[in-house]
Amino acid sequence: MGRLVLKCPSCSGNLSVSRLGCPNCTISIEGDFSVPPLLKLTPAQLDFIEVFIKNRGVIRDVERELGVSYPTVRARLDEVIEALGYQSRTDAVDDSARETAAARRRAVLAEVKAGRIDPEQALAALRHTKLPRK
Repeated sequence: MGRLVLKCPSCSGNLSVSRLGCPNCTISIEGDFSVPPLLKLTPAQLDFIEVFIKNRGVIRDVERELGVSYPTVRARLDEVIEALGYQSRTDAVDDSARETAAARRRAVLAEVKAGRIDPEQALAALRHTKLPRK
């Protein structure tokens, strides 16, 4: 049996599943069926997930089997996480740090507006509150 085709060979658009069939009794069911997110992964991502699961998520063993470094394994895992529609932990940490820094900046500006600190003190405080880059 061939691999499920999910992209249109003509326009590269997403294909939908509209018919399911049983090879034993030849019954077929027509409708609009969603494709599970795992099946939307690229062949390379599926290969990585297979290695990851086979090694029970032990990154050191995945590194060894694939012959890649720890950062490469993490990057591939983050890529799969995002492809499945989730936010990777790295992104969540960055977002949290950005929110914390932005809140700190707003607090410093509120202090200036209230007259509790002068602009020079605000600049000094803001120099220690850098927003992480994306």
